[in-house]
Amino acid sequence: MEYTSGAASWQKVLRRAGAGLLPRRPRQRRPGWSIGVPLIAAAAGLLFTTSATTADGTALREDRRPQLNQFIEDRREQVAGSERRAAELRGEVEQRTDALADSDGPIKAQRDRAAGSLQAAGFTALAGPGVTVELNDAPQSDQVHPDASNDDLVVHQGDVQAVVNALWAGGAEAMSIMNVRVLATSAVRCVGNTLLLHGRVYSPPFKIVAIGDPAALQQALAGSEGVRLFKDAVDDYQLGYKEEAVARVTVPAFEDSTALRSATVPR
Repeated sequence: MEYTSGAASWQKVLRRAGAGLLPRRPRQRRPGWSIGVPLIAAAAGLLFTTSATTADGTALREDRRPQLNQFIEDRREQVAGSERRAAELRGEVEQRTDALADSDGPIKAQRDRAAGSLQAAGFTALAGPGVTVELNDAPQSDQVHPDASNDDLVVHQGDVQAVVNALWAGGAEAMSIMNVRVLATSAVRCVGNTLLLHGRVYSPPFKIVAIGDPAALQQALAGSEGVRLFKDAVDDYQLGYKEEAVARVTVPAFEDSTALRSATVPR
């Protein structure tokens, strides 16, 4: 029997390992991979199906702005037609009211009472000395201010409201925005860089006309904090601001619907 030393035994083991005689460990399979592949494939199939359904045979990146412009134009024509029809109906109501007033005493009394409040309510056109103010966006140029954001370069609702409030505070007797009469129920809102007033959308420049003492109106504009901030933005971002005292301006009568959705009786 042959005996070997401990060192010789380890040398044999190392030679056998070098010859690849040691058993290899079995490769461990990742259980998550076998589950993830079907899930990824299912998600990809769902995306393809959704894209095909949404496209409906057309390109998803197709420019649909012409369709949107046509839709807006169609809606404008519908609104204009509805407004004409509403004006016709209001005219018929007034004619019938006048006809009944000739033979009905209470109706005549109510009609005369309402006629006395038409001017104060804004339903008659007025003319007189006043002030015009025009607000406009900054010119579309990267050289205006390289660090300016889009919000810095457009007229906002607060800017228009600041001018309106200052003119009322200065004693304005009547006012119009974009040739639309402003009433106590008028709300000035902005949608993007457009103005929404009584259901109509207007693009800048926004022109505001007020009847009153020109000196008092301009003094109120000069003392308004909101107007001052806008003038600062005019200097910084080249926004547009024009203010002019006029010897005679005209403010039209309010011609839209006067129906109120809600009202309360003051104490």
